[in-house]
Amino acid sequence: MKPGGNAAPILLYSASPWLPGPHLQTLWSSLAAPRPRPAYRRERWTTPDGDFIDLDHLAFESEGSAPLWVIFHGLEGDSSSHYARAMMDQAHALGWHGVVVHFRGCSGSLNLAPRAYHSGDSAEIDWVMRRLHAQHPTRAMVACGVSLGGNALLKWLGEQGEAAGWVTAAAAICPPQDLQAGAESLSRGFNLVYTAHFLRTLRRKSLMMLALHPGLIDEARVRAARTFFDFDDAVTAPLHGFSSCFDYWTRSSCRQFLPGIRVPALVINALNDPFVPVRALAQSSEVSRFVELDYPAEGGHVGFPAHRLPGRFEWIPQRVSQFLTQHLPRPDRHASARRQGSALATGNHGASA
Repeated sequence: MKPGGNAAPILLYSASPWLPGPHLQTLWSSLAAPRPRPAYRRERWTTPDGDFIDLDHLAFESEGSAPLWVIFHGLEGDSSSHYARAMMDQAHALGWHGVVVHFRGCSGSLNLAPRAYHSGDSAEIDWVMRRLHAQHPTRAMVACGVSLGGNALLKWLGEQGEAAGWVTAAAAICPPQDLQAGAESLSRGFNLVYTAHFLRTLRRKSLMMLALHPGLIDEARVRAARTFFDFDDAVTAPLHGFSSCFDYWTRSSCRQFLPGIRVPALVINALNDPFVPVRALAQSSEVSRFVELDYPAEGGHVGFPAHRLPGRFEWIPQRVSQFLTQHLPRPDRHASARRQGSALATGNHGASA
């Protein structure tokens, strides 16, 4: 039995009949679904290598003992991404403190160091999590990673094993468990639309970095990149100490680290995710007893629109917060469960954009 696995009935995802298929489910939540607008307070940290990262905290003041919900966003995401807004709104409804951690170059400011961020950047996760824990020693600490951020978070948890025991619980939403399989999927058919969208900003940032650090990477290869095979081989790998895109993907994929996790961790992947093929997903026999796998038949990539109109992105915040709440210390668990029930009953979604 997984720790806490039978504490409450699991919230099952029910796909919307008016948004059939993985692409509509993915795009609706990202582009069209109403989304809350939590108020943020920005904090800038200087990194050990003299660079910086920006963190967006929920602006409201929570109780000093309330849990801290940390979010690591996906590729080219930020605190305004639909999933970040929805989960921070859920944290607010629960009376928790929340913070969205921006990977380097994702907060709207060009970074200083000759590096970026990547799916296997568990060293950055480690530094951020430990510093947040030191700043908030009285809070139960829970973490959530989305897509790329989920892969990096799971990799870190697996590397740390029991040494991450001060983390109460974690969740990963649509992590690309096998990065090469994901890159292959994104190099075909309609998925090239997503790839073009990501590479448009990734190329621009890389060229801006190159202007600050001449000769750092091959400008011609950056400009010519049209797939993640091209971009990761020309930029991600050389910037972060990998010999090639294949070396990067092999060493950074989180699937191989799932057996080492010793913190309650929820992993959500839709079986129709256009970014993550089914063959890339770990099975229950491949993970530690602390890992709960939730693989709904539908949902797309970080999509999961609600069954009813207007298709809000609400199942993920509810499912994740339910799981995290189950693993809180008992007084916090009971208080959070009451607040969550109240929020669900009243349909709390915050202000919509």
